[in-house]
Amino acid sequence: MNKTILDFFNNQTCATICCINSNVQPYCFSCFYVFNASEGLLYFKSSVNTDHARFLALNPVVSGTVLPDRLNKLVVKGIQFTGVVLKAEDPLAITAGKDYYKRIPMAMAMKGNVFTIKISSVKMTDSSQIFGSKIIWERDHQACETV
Repeated sequence: MNKTILDFFNNQTCATICCINSNVQPYCFSCFYVFNASEGLLYFKSSVNTDHARFLALNPVVSGTVLPDRLNKLVVKGIQFTGVVLKAEDPLAITAGKDYYKRIPMAMAMKGNVFTIKISSVKMTDSSQIFGSKIIWERDHQACETV
């Protein structure tokens, strides 16, 4: 994954994730996340009793966005991503809790499970360099291009 994308993911804390509800309608939720740069995984914690946890169990395909924690209204910067929520027993999800709590230890005090999203694609817009500049990454191609 491109260093600019990795740095952005690692320096932010909150994502908005969109899944599909039981009526096949989009459903969004926001969460704190931890990013595993070496595997391209995004971890978040949520109660298994939430609407979105139930929807993800039925359809694990997601999309989402990450914006800067501190917005600069003069610069458009952010990430759009797609991915799939892995089952807890997936080998890539085994260390999710450990990795999440290492970065956000206070989350241990809250009930819930740590979920793992395997990122499939990323489009990052970064107008701080060149207006409208986009960096696109896709896992299947392990390729990155700047548009």
